[in-house]
Amino acid sequence: MANKIHFTKMHGCGNNYIYVYLPDNPIPDLEKAAVEWSKPNFGIGSDGLITIEKSDKADFKMRIFNNDGSEAMMCGNGVRCCGKFVRDHGLTDKKTVTFETLSGIKVLELFEDEKGEVVAARVDMGEPVLADKRQCATPDGSMSMGDVNGMKGTFVSMGNPHDVIFVDDITAIDLEKIGRDFENHPLFPERVNTEFAQIQPDGTIRMRVWERGSGITMACGTGACATSVAATLTQNTGRTNTIIMDGGTLTIEWGEDNHIYMTGPAVAVFEGQINLPE
Repeated sequence: MANKIHFTKMHGCGNNYIYVYLPDNPIPDLEKAAVEWSKPNFGIGSDGLITIEKSDKADFKMRIFNNDGSEAMMCGNGVRCCGKFVRDHGLTDKKTVTFETLSGIKVLELFEDEKGEVVAARVDMGEPVLADKRQCATPDGSMSMGDVNGMKGTFVSMGNPHDVIFVDDITAIDLEKIGRDFENHPLFPERVNTEFAQIQPDGTIRMRVWERGSGITMACGTGACATSVAATLTQNTGRTNTIIMDGGTLTIEWGEDNHIYMTGPAVAVFEGQINLPE
């Protein structure tokens, strides 16, 4: 087994991960690698580790490990970068690529610039789930019968659970202070991602996020999807919304087929080699 692993650092709207193609770079302990490599002062620095491998159900398989070592079901920003990764590394020449994830098969339409380089992707994120007693421990599995710290939110699952809370002033939210309380609240047996959102005068939506297992991140693709769904249901925004996060902007469409479609950038930052954690 090689002691050095080749990686690519990538981000989608500032939501940054370490990407590794496992067939060429076997990692015996993925959880440990995610923790050690994600440390900004001692490793590469990231929101976590994303691995890409072969799949018998789709073109490729994607796994996501948060920077605390826990495995996530889905990452919208991450899967867009996976689409760019497989094209950049010559693993496919397709413009439509499928990925197996823990929340199902995701279909990506890849967009190129004038040089033929993938710069963005549109992802079919599947159907939103508005009640799930496994992820939201209220009598009906939604947030209609519960709140956290007196703040009423909207539960939306995009495979992973989200609590979306609309506020009048997003700058007044101390996300560092309250994010962990929301993540570990008894209402959420599997923990939860929490989005605070504010409708802007021009109709766009400003959002900040606390991700379970990672804390405050610059962006969250599934969180943007959940926020858009919640805005459609509770804020009368329509079925297509522009979500502005700390790291960038995503366009979210709730199609007539009940699927959520997310469009946004995918950026490769740098490549390198790193030793396996001891």
